[in-house]
Amino acid sequence: MSIEVNRRTVLAGVAASAAAAVFPPRVAAATYYPSEQHRRVLDLAKDLVERHRPALWRTDMVGIADFAMPSSLPRFHFANLEKGEVRSFLVAHGRGSDPEHDGFLKNFSNEVGSLATSRGAYVTYEWYKGKYGTSIRLGGLSPENTNVLDRAIVLHPAWYANPEMLDKWGKLGRSDGCFAMGEGDFNEALWHLSGGRLIYADRLGLG
Repeated sequence: MSIEVNRRTVLAGVAASAAAAVFPPRVAAATYYPSEQHRRVLDLAKDLVERHRPALWRTDMVGIADFAMPSSLPRFHFANLEKGEVRSFLVAHGRGSDPEHDGFLKNFSNEVGSLATSRGAYVTYEWYKGKYGTSIRLGGLSPENTNVLDRAIVLHPAWYANPEMLDKWGKLGRSDGCFAMGEGDFNEALWHLSGGRLIYADRLGLG
């Protein structure tokens, strides 16, 4: 009798283990709670996609550059509309927008030769090899950035946008009007912002 009980106990244990492997215990899903800043970024991204949808090939990700913030803070927000998530990165502005080089954008310009950042909506095009390596061509969708192609305003990596610049100077270097990201972060843009997606730049004050 004792041997039979032990055999049944062992078999029952094996069966339970197998069932647990096939049907693991249910775990409550983790809930993502974005910050208030991220909610504002996502809401703006959704609105911008609807406004510019005919010019876009992909609407899963939107880049929002909030130039109300200094270059020392992560102000280039990648809004993932499918997941409801936001990731934020450093980005440099144009030297013509910050002649004092204090890290704050003072003005926008669409003029050829201004070396300034332009505000408005952009669409991302294809990759190409340029002065800073692999870069992303941009097209202007707003009256304030109609000269994007003539000015060769693109999204590219740059040493002067690396985080180490903050340790040394407390601010990033300046571009000639391009969206310059740190070299270590730029792959995020290549994979998630290129190929017909929307970028929007302005002094937004999203926090």
